Amino acid sequence: MDTHVHAAPDVFGRSLDDEEVAALYKDRGLDSLVLKNHVVPTADRAWFARKHVAGLKIFGGVVLNSPVGGINPDAVNWMWRMQGGFGRVVWFPTFDADHHVKHFKDGPEGIKVLGSDGNVLPAVREVLKICAQQKLVVCTGHLSPAESLAVARAAREAGCDRVVITHAEFEVVHLSLEEMKQAAALGAKMEICAMGPLMGPNAHLTWMRSWRQVPYKESAERIKAVGAEHFLLATDLGQTGNPSPPDGYKLLVGGLLAEGITKEQIRVMGREVPGRLLMG
Repeated sequence: MDTHVHAAPDVFGRSLDDEEVAALYKDRGLDSLVLKNHVVPTADRAWFARKHVAGLKIFGGVVLNSPVGGINPDAVNWMWRMQGGFGRVVWFPTFDADHHVKHFKDGPEGIKVLGSDGNVLPAVREVLKICAQQKLVVCTGHLSPAESLAVARAAREAGCDRVVITHAEFEVVHLSLEEMKQAAALGAKMEICAMGPLMGPNAHLTWMRSWRQVPYKESAERIKAVGAEHFLLATDLGQTGNPSPPDGYKLLVGGLLAEGITKEQIRVMGREVPGRLLMG
């Protein structure tokens, strides 16, 4: 399963559209995928993609960036109510997150999840309440490690049992080993993405050169130290110029196997963990 796929139509360059990436994954034998878009909900797109590519489980969700009103409970409510019931994932802000904006110096501030007192904002708790009631997957987006842990803690308090630290090793998140252990203790899963090793100074895409490279060795060490049951595999691919999501997924699995991760651990992270999140 791939819980993090970008496809066209989009405001960013994407190499494949929803139907094309779904057909490619079906041909490669994958069971399911989640369509992600930073600016529009994808629950309706999952419905259309399923109609055109039968036999593949396709899901969507909503990213709480400014186009949907930021931390907007209404956006979450309308997303999960979309026909088909395929809207399963809620991402907290990505490129509009306060941490992302300040880290990359894109502006003075972005969308916040914590108040000046360090407590999770009421709107965040309202979103988490809906996610708990509807059994939606909560992903932390581009929050800082401290913010991610605060949201994971608040999610647990709200009754959410499906929490993911989005691409936990990437530049904009970058949890330490100790922070990963804290997240695991809260019941959160850490997402390992195929795009991580493709980043760094030699990246094909210019914007990826400012993000640190995540070596397979580093990911393997984290898996061994924390436990495979606390991780899930995804790609975060679909960008024009990068490998296709299925090809990137294959590279990720091969890279982890070469670093001593077992086939059983791959199955746990690639199927069991995401399967429980999406369909458990």
